[in-house]
Amino acid sequence: MSKYRKIIETPKGIVRLRRPEKADGPAVRDLIARCAPLDQNSLYMNLIQCDHFADTCVLAERGDDVLGWVSGHVPPGREETIFVWQVAVDRRARGMGLGRHMLSNLLERPACSDATRLETTITRDNEGSWALFRGFARRMGGSLAQRPHFEREAHFAGQHATEHLVTIALDAAERRKAA
Repeated sequence: MSKYRKIIETPKGIVRLRRPEKADGPAVRDLIARCAPLDQNSLYMNLIQCDHFADTCVLAERGDDVLGWVSGHVPPGREETIFVWQVAVDRRARGMGLGRHMLSNLLERPACSDATRLETTITRDNEGSWALFRGFARRMGGSLAQRPHFEREAHFAGQHATEHLVTIALDAAERRKAA
């Protein structure tokens, strides 16, 4: 059994949270493809995430069915920050708090033990992500700040909506209670 495995009981059944493995790359890519408006990455990128960044990624599954994914990393030289790149929850698993459970599981990882803040970027129109991270900040007893980060014209050459940097200050006592 993987050392990061966690089992959660949901109204829709038992879901296991674990570190990804290289072999999970295609299933992660397929899940992300089903979770618009998330950006698709190459299969190779998902393989790298599942291999090189496994300690800061969470895979959620019921049986052999991949229902959720969180990818993240600790930015070089910023051990106090965990950056969450993507949160994907299959439509069949929505409404059971899976995104929140995966984020909490991520913060329980040894690789995130020094994190005092969680960062992510969200486009203005991604209501699901805004709701997830606002709710997560409340649950964690932390504050949420946001500002434009990767801008449509300056960084995306007009081809992608502005990504707002969302920063959640993590309260250490609330982190322990939420685990």
